[in-house]
Amino acid sequence: MIEYISLILSILLQFVAAFFAIRLIKRTKYSLAWILLSSGFFFMAIRRVFELIYFEYDQLPYFFSTLNSWIGILISILITVGVFLMRKIFQFMKKTEEDRVEADLKELNATIRTEEKERRRFAKDLHDDLGPLLSTIKMSISALSNQKNLENKNEIIQNLDLVVDEAISSIKNISNNLSPHILNNFGLERALKSFINKINLSKSIVINYTSNVENLKLDETVEVVVYRTVCELINNTIKYADASKIEIIVTQNDKILDIIYRDNGKGFDAEILNIEKKGMGLNNIQNRIKSIKGIFEIKSSENQGVEVKIQIKI
Repeated sequence: MIEYISLILSILLQFVAAFFAIRLIKRTKYSLAWILLSSGFFFMAIRRVFELIYFEYDQLPYFFSTLNSWIGILISILITVGVFLMRKIFQFMKKTEEDRVEADLKELNATIRTEEKERRRFAKDLHDDLGPLLSTIKMSISALSNQKNLENKNEIIQNLDLVVDEAISSIKNISNNLSPHILNNFGLERALKSFINKINLSKSIVINYTSNVENLKLDETVEVVVYRTVCELINNTIKYADASKIEIIVTQNDKILDIIYRDNGKGFDAEILNIEKKGMGLNNIQNRIKSIKGIFEIKSSENQGVEVKIQIKI
């Protein structure tokens, strides 16, 4: 009785194993090796059914006995060929792992380049904006200490006051570029509107902005990434696209933040785009969005402008 129960249990388990193996065929992208092995599992379960028949009747009819022998041969062939071809799956897994490592290295290099670019920009701002002002202040102080005429002293002091104010303003601008205070204090919506208004005031391009996220407060990292991304896209359009119009739509639907960015510039062939050679920083943008588990899609063609779609879970 125990042998009979164990036989039925083994049949059930083998059919279950065959069922799950067959279901995994799609996951293996219909690999011939896995199809052969799955078929082998299935026919092994069939042979166990013949064993159950033999257990019941003490012998198999000639037809079943012959069929059982041929199924045994078929199983051997399926498993032998399947195992031989299985190496392709391992080669695929190895290539996938190598591609993943290469992608991680590219992402790391892009991050390092982005950080280095930000450092250079920060150093340039300090050198070009704040450096001359501090030099002027130093010269004014030296002139003030050597000046005996009261009227000249007052003039130098007034000039010094103006230069100090300009230096303070310059520090605020540099600080705002590093970490926009309006983003930290008032959120994404206000920060984006402030940046866009500054661009629109220059009359160099028209930016139309619409959204439904006025009172939405996101995670700090998400807000910084979205803000930097939109600013980078605008800067790219101004620098490279020869566009006259930009449209930005930011919407929240349930727990998804959707961003659509379009310009009417000269565009490019998105299929063959070499991001690094173009210098457009799209690789950096993609990595930023990827870092917050977002989806980044870009569509463009020659003389057809650019459309970027970003989707982020919030």
